[in-house]
Amino acid sequence: MKKVIAALLTIILILACTYAVIKPHSASTTEVTDSAEQPVVVDTHSQDGETTVGISMPDKLLERWNKDGAYLRTQFERNGCKVMLRYANNLIDTQIDDILYMIQEGADLLVIAAVDGSALTDVLEIARSANVKIIAYDRLIMDSDVVDYYVSFDNYKVGVLQAKYIIRILDLDHSDAARHIEFVTGDPVDNNARYFYNGAMDTIKPYLDSGKLIPLSGQVNFYETSTAQWSTDIAQQRLQIILNSYYPEGIQLDAVLCANDSTALGATRALESDYTSKNPVAVTGQDADIANIYNILNGTQGMTVFKALTEESVVTVTLALAILDGQTPSESLITNSDWSFKCTYNTTDYFNGQEIVPSYLLEPIVVTADNIESRLFDTGYYKRNSAGLIYAAK
Repeated sequence: MKKVIAALLTIILILACTYAVIKPHSASTTEVTDSAEQPVVVDTHSQDGETTVGISMPDKLLERWNKDGAYLRTQFERNGCKVMLRYANNLIDTQIDDILYMIQEGADLLVIAAVDGSALTDVLEIARSANVKIIAYDRLIMDSDVVDYYVSFDNYKVGVLQAKYIIRILDLDHSDAARHIEFVTGDPVDNNARYFYNGAMDTIKPYLDSGKLIPLSGQVNFYETSTAQWSTDIAQQRLQIILNSYYPEGIQLDAVLCANDSTALGATRALESDYTSKNPVAVTGQDADIANIYNILNGTQGMTVFKALTEESVVTVTLALAILDGQTPSESLITNSDWSFKCTYNTTDYFNGQEIVPSYLLEPIVVTADNIESRLFDTGYYKRNSAGLIYAAK
């Protein structure tokens, strides 16, 4: 059955590509086929009793996506599923090709962490035609009414936690002294970056408005503070320019609000190479990457927001299995699963431009030097080998 389906899908894709060559092309390069003339794709659900799950991750550059892919594969395979796992190298077209391939190979359900949340509308229409269910993983997929569910952490709260750390560490509520801050936000095509930014800005804005916090660079809005592909190098280069332009010797920088650990790593490197004052600079992060754990321990990074990716994968797999069983999961999934961690069901806040996507949201936690042992090591997420080197244990 799958071979017949694969052949039909191949013919359809060839016809679509031929049509695109003949027709004057004015659409974006990520378009799969003209929606008005999109062919009907046959249902790819297998008839042999085999359950196939496709997992599409953005890249292998960030440590966290490697963990996500591994956790999800393991959990699905333990539950008897065949798994296809692909990484898109941060390329939109590659991810679209990966998704098409997995549909063609008979995927019953796709778990997608999008490279660009707004670029998958057309390929998801093909998934709909093939009766393939869609879970948006960690990043909300935009501009599509095909997304069945969204699983992530409370990404707005991530930004809130980062801002609250800076407010606390600089003692802004008990001091009238003006402090200097700079912002290093995330990838502008990653929808999550906006949630992080909005959470942080909504929390810290009163201090900016009152003059207690001043970014001497004047760079505050999302786009001018963003970091393409969450790149450590880009974050480092931008902050080096800011330091050399606005923070000469004698001008103190007090905090750098970084959206995640890869940008925080760039910020700490810039501070080491181009910052001349001797005061400690409060640097935030997210993800608890190993390099950043070392930096928290040695004092060059103040905090990271830790998200237990194993818990995210557990929720995703439980949800996927319920969907594949013909259920329509809701808040009862949380109650019936009896997880040992907190998760909430949200049907109001995650509008993707087409629909409000039912969402399962986990709780992020703040990790600092004060609680890093109890939060990361005592819980078994990280361990040290005999030489004292840190490694991810689960």
